[in-house]
Amino acid sequence: MPDELLTIGELARRAGRRTSSIRYYEQIGLLPEAVRVGGKRRYPPGMTGTLTAIAAAQRAGLSLDEIKVVFRAASDEHGRVEEFRRAAVAKLPEATAAIERATAARDWLEHAAACECPTLEDCPLLQGDHEARER
Repeated sequence: MPDELLTIGELARRAGRRTSSIRYYEQIGLLPEAVRVGGKRRYPPGMTGTLTAIAAAQRAGLSLDEIKVVFRAASDEHGRVEEFRRAAVAKLPEATAAIERATAARDWLEHAAACECPTLEDCPLLQGDHEARER
């Protein structure tokens, strides 16, 4: 069995993560403690998928604490899937608000890039004139 286990370096390479991230995830309880062989960490190959799932959830905006809740929600896969759905539903309003803020920022920047005001003092974008955004 030890021949089937991955070193932390190999796991990091396969998952596209840093070894320090893997150690940290263990430290905070997001990942189970590694098996030790000769005092060195060893991981089952399936841990690559777990790290890939963590990275995907982080890209979607979930915090490590939220991801930990999903991974530790239940001992069976059905329970984890249900918790994953709950986390996604809870995160949607935050993501929607972030998109709205980013859209408003992009619109303002587009107007600012096209601004032909002679001075900053004359620019309605910098005066809080909301009509300038509509133009």
